[in-house]
Amino acid sequence: MRLILGSGSPRRKELLAQIGVVADDIRPPDIDETPLKSELPRPYCARMAREKVQAVPADAGDVVLCADTTVALGRRIMGKPANAGEAAEFLLAMSGRRHKVITAVAVRRGDCVWERDVVTDVKMKRLSDEELNAYLATNDWQGKAGGYGIQGPAGALIPWISGSFTAVVGLPLAETAGLLQAAGYPLWRQG
Repeated sequence: MRLILGSGSPRRKELLAQIGVVADDIRPPDIDETPLKSELPRPYCARMAREKVQAVPADAGDVVLCADTTVALGRRIMGKPANAGEAAEFLLAMSGRRHKVITAVAVRRGDCVWERDVVTDVKMKRLSDEELNAYLATNDWQGKAGGYGIQGPAGALIPWISGSFTAVVGLPLAETAGLLQAAGYPLWRQG
């Protein structure tokens, strides 16, 4: 049984390695990630994971794992910023406030799909101009939902979370392990 990771994210690959899972192949799907008109963050995130897992080419016996991480400030989806200006806009909007990080995971084997989503509450400290500019200068915001990654320099900006740390990084490990086991993928096997 082969495991195909439908993600180019090095963070997801590293998180899987924490539970002893190494993908046999990595095939990031190419889908349109544009939110639908007035789509709310949690349904959007679940739809993205579902569409990604269906878009990855695989044999019937292969297990395909995809995920999507969405940062939500109220009803607003904070995607991956296009540039430093948009990253600054996102970070200033979240400065001193709580927001939600939703990570949806989808696992497919043949025609069966197993799904879970995990919502974590995150508080960002009130950012000074100096902190904001120093963080933007790291370029760590690039390619990250909401313009930050908690596992990098932005960890210093997040004093509090309630929920799954690994979900905020990009893959909730407890839930992912359960989905892989549901699909018949053997975890904790001897090498």
